[in-house]
Amino acid sequence: MVGKLYLVPTPIGNLKDITLRALEVLQNVDIIAAEDTRQSLKLLNHFNIKKTLISYHQHNEQGKSGNLIDQIKEGKNIAIISDAGTPGISDPGSVIVQKCIEQNIKFEVLPGATAITTALVYSGLDTTKFIFRGFLPRENKERKPIIDDLLNRSETLIFYEAPHRLLSTLEFLYENIGNRKISMCRELTKLYEEIIRLTLEQAIVYYKEKAPRGEYVLVIEGKSQEDIDKDERSKWDTLTIEEHIEKYMKAGTDKKDAMKKVAKDRGMAKSEIYKHSLNI
Repeated sequence: MVGKLYLVPTPIGNLKDITLRALEVLQNVDIIAAEDTRQSLKLLNHFNIKKTLISYHQHNEQGKSGNLIDQIKEGKNIAIISDAGTPGISDPGSVIVQKCIEQNIKFEVLPGATAITTALVYSGLDTTKFIFRGFLPRENKERKPIIDDLLNRSETLIFYEAPHRLLSTLEFLYENIGNRKISMCRELTKLYEEIIRLTLEQAIVYYKEKAPRGEYVLVIEGKSQEDIDKDERSKWDTLTIEEHIEKYMKAGTDKKDAMKKVAKDRGMAKSEIYKHSLNI
């Protein structure tokens, strides 16, 4: 009989945030695969759970996934946990999920703690749409393309960051996306939880005077629709209205539709565009 894989979220700080279902699964599986066995042992000991504990982290995920799948096929039930939060979200777990899907192995993903949604709600920024990008790369040349891709997005942006990299990341963001609102959520659910809501410029000044401590979730406002529209209109500043109309016509658009597009691009009345079209 084939076993089953469980992806079990663990508390991001406060141990009381573990779910009853998570405890039940951890008590009943045969093996628990943990990102850091020493860290996870503290959690398991707290709840008096005695199970075979094996290491499963980003550096051995590819190799260990195949071994875990083999054990599941032999009838073992296995739980995967990360140091904190939901496995597979900026933590090991996604590789073995892909392998389970490929090999038709049953798995369950339990709901539970995650820093992303906790920080997003704390931020007071738009929660209807957001983009989570985990930890940015260390080098500017590697993180620049990522930020360039996000620059004109209206979604709220969410990143993780370590304290020793926080200030350089804030400076990088300020230089590349401008002075937006940011909520810095530190040590979520823990004793020294702190939520600081500033602008990026203010945040840089703040952390030049005060050394960052603890793990951070950075929640940054997306680009406003007003700024998106303004930037879109600025693309046409180098063209006259006549040249703008002709640009669309040369691409195969008839004159009437070209005028409509130009009016939309420039945020102008169609009647104004029509006056200029008489010269073409």
